Amino acid sequence: MNLRLCIAILASASAALGQATPQTSAPPAPRERAQAEPALTRRTWTVEGAERLAFLHIPAPPAAAKTDTPVVFAFHGHGGNARQASRSFHIETEWPEAIVVYMEGLPTPGALTDPEGKRNGWQAREGLQDDRDLKFFDTVLASLRKEYKVDDGRIYAMGHSNGGAFTYLLWKTRAPVFAAFAPSGAYTGRAATLAPRPAMHIAGTKDELVKFDNQQRTIDAVKRVNGCTEPGKPWDRDCTRYDSTKGTPLVTLIYDGSHRYPAHAPALIVKFFKEQPEQAKPAPAQKNPG
Repeated sequence: MNLRLCIAILASASAALGQATPQTSAPPAPRERAQAEPALTRRTWTVEGAERLAFLHIPAPPAAAKTDTPVVFAFHGHGGNARQASRSFHIETEWPEAIVVYMEGLPTPGALTDPEGKRNGWQAREGLQDDRDLKFFDTVLASLRKEYKVDDGRIYAMGHSNGGAFTYLLWKTRAPVFAAFAPSGAYTGRAATLAPRPAMHIAGTKDELVKFDNQQRTIDAVKRVNGCTEPGKPWDRDCTRYDSTKGTPLVTLIYDGSHRYPAHAPALIVKFFKEQPEQAKPAPAQKNPG
């Protein structure tokens, strides 16, 4: 077989293979969120000489300036930050009509990790760190009330891990401000002293950091203070609702998982918050007789 014939045969075979296996385009990239994440605004406040940071979602103007607007405060865990919390919670994508505030802690000793206090966190009890985080919260809320038309009957707090513990601290020290709370991966030893408020507690049964038994004791104590005497009933995915004789229900989201924040929690939290308006609006002050 001469050289020209070999070349012709090879060319014919290559053409046949090209027809049998046509070139395909690369697979499409995964779809982004159906709704683009709203932009967050970076804000700072000076609280007793320290600069404090938060990222805020403000509904498109003029809504927040002219309409009674709900507010959700969200708190990261120990070692986290405000930007990280916004990615984990993304409450603004679930409730774009609400003002959402991702506050950032300062380096703080942790009860379970980081005893030297090298990473961001929140005070565990009132009086610690001169109540700098409670003062930070008070400053931010006062600022929002001044700048926007805040609905005082729809202010909520949520947080994970150390942020969940701080949510419980806000419940202990600022209960009249809030309509409902949603701590996760957290517990408090003082749940029996809380004022009745609607709440949602999120816990993983295999939590390696905040043991589930401690969280279960907190849940049981919240049931008692909230007047949840009836058996629980299914509410939504993985959730149980305990109705209350005081109008302060408890919903639990118990999942078979670790300390990691469950991805389906934010939508359920927003659903719960929307069901709890007007619960915490302070009663009108009573005049002294005579």
